Amino acid sequence: MGTTVTSISRRTFNTSAAGAGLAGFAITGFPAIASAEPGARIVIIGGGPGGATVAVQLKQAAPDLQVTLIESRSVHPTCFYSNLYLGGFRSFASLIQTYDGLRALGIRVLSETATDVDTAKKQVKFANGRPVAYDRLVLSPGITLKYETIEGYSEEAAETMPHAWRAGPQTQLLKRQLAAMPNGGVVVISAPALPYRCPPAPYERACMIAHYLKTKKPKSKLILLDAKRSFTKQALFEDAFRTLYKDQVELALSNEIDDNTVVRVNPETREVVAKSDRKIVADVANIIPAQRAGDIAKVAGCTEGDWCPVAFDSFKSTKVTDVYVLGDAAIAPDMPKSAFSANSQAKLVAADILAEVAGKERFPARLRNTCWSMIAPDNSVKIGANYAPGDKDGKKQLVASGGFISQTNETAEVRRQNFQESEAWYDAITTEAFARAAPAPADEPERPKRRRRRG
Repeated sequence: MGTTVTSISRRTFNTSAAGAGLAGFAITGFPAIASAEPGARIVIIGGGPGGATVAVQLKQAAPDLQVTLIESRSVHPTCFYSNLYLGGFRSFASLIQTYDGLRALGIRVLSETATDVDTAKKQVKFANGRPVAYDRLVLSPGITLKYETIEGYSEEAAETMPHAWRAGPQTQLLKRQLAAMPNGGVVVISAPALPYRCPPAPYERACMIAHYLKTKKPKSKLILLDAKRSFTKQALFEDAFRTLYKDQVELALSNEIDDNTVVRVNPETREVVAKSDRKIVADVANIIPAQRAGDIAKVAGCTEGDWCPVAFDSFKSTKVTDVYVLGDAAIAPDMPKSAFSANSQAKLVAADILAEVAGKERFPARLRNTCWSMIAPDNSVKIGANYAPGDKDGKKQLVASGGFISQTNETAEVRRQNFQESEAWYDAITTEAFARAAPAPADEPERPKRRRRRG
């Protein structure tokens, strides 16, 4: 099932990051402070890399804050890196993050589903009507899938034609279907129009599945039906499809003549139909529909259309007072919906809350995103930039600067370093966001304790 990834120490990560011009996103917390609002109640909905990061940063910096994290799932399988599980490069268990570290910090973690927000009374409610009061509310609810945009698709249909766009049972189902597919079968991936969670992910997934097919079922084929005419890192992925997976992958972008947006599916026959009227009967159909902000954001009155407008200097909702929205649910122009973005935005939100409750000085918002995509063993590509509030086209926007992207002519050693960076980043962000105990660095083994001599 492919090579096994190894753990990269934080020292290795910081060294390689600095060499790549990435040291600016070093993962650090805030110094502990005394709260100007003793016992202020901060409620966070959503326990992914955004919401969990806010909770940890707040509690570490101001232990007297009452921080409550509401997350429907008792553990968090990360969506980021789940494509590597499909390719055989990670176990599913390696994706599972728990909330034990948050609880150890004194964060109240409720494994329940928030169903309502009364912004007038400042209360979050559950299905049984029980309220949880807040002084500040942070929404990091991720996405809701718009099944209705594809005829015949639904939550039930996804049990036959998985989307696997929220890591968990769907990811495992897709992997089982790939394993059960005959050699010579057809895999279809449908990629939606922007915006959606993690723009490069459908193409990384295509590479990971293509690698699996090439090594395990070489007579099989993957067809990627794309609603878009172009996509992020396009030259890099097309180069990989052409040089590494020319016998496995067919990329079908949309254009003036052929619109390859998937508009209809039949779960019983696994038929996939594009707007161009192209019909494919798939052995495995990975249907990724359009998306919108998580349901609770709409209930709270924070949405404008499908997503949530925010103030770019704080990520406060522009619709509701004392509510912040971050991560996939927020409108952050040009800043991709990614785990790295959510983590970066979470630190800005935590800093803003700490400034308010502790009366501390506010500093200019500085945000960053880096996205690594694995295309083959020890071969990853990346893209990234810095972001800050500014004026663009006569409007207040998040303005990108310092952008970088991998090149198609890079050496194998550069690609290997990219992969190692991504491994170290995964370890660093999950250690930070979920308050895990960091493993002893490989280059700094723990020394045995010396026995004290008596007498």
